[in-house]
Amino acid sequence: MALTQDTPRSYETGDINEIPVAAATKIFEGSAVGIVVGTGLARALVAGDQFAGFADRQADNSAGAASATRVRVREEGKAELAVGSLAATDIHKLVYASADGTFTLTASSNSLIGHVHRFVSTGVGIIKFAAQPIIPAE
Repeated sequence: MALTQDTPRSYETGDINEIPVAAATKIFEGSAVGIVVGTGLARALVAGDQFAGFADRQADNSAGAASATRVRVREEGKAELAVGSLAATDIHKLVYASADGTFTLTASSNSLIGHVHRFVSTGVGIIKFAAQPIIPAE
């Protein structure tokens, strides 16, 4: 429908999001956060989840029902991460997560989180990360 009057809206700015947390789940600050396929609920990332960002603070829903709490995530940015055997020649390679604190250059069934922005030292780099869009099941 076409507007016929001013319609003020609420806008969000920046790279912060708050996502409802799955039941009986605890997500630690700094954890890679994944979305449980088919539910839209957050958990500490498991290989194959859609990457939602990094937890900005702890979210403890261990004793709660689904969506009883939310996790605050940073959806994009740069972070220093330990990434397997990262080398200076790995600049711009894609980076994946196989768990909430385990990062690799190997795709297999892992979750894409971003790419190597800068080499720091063997196995450590600055990773430019971005939440991945939720791809609906066909």
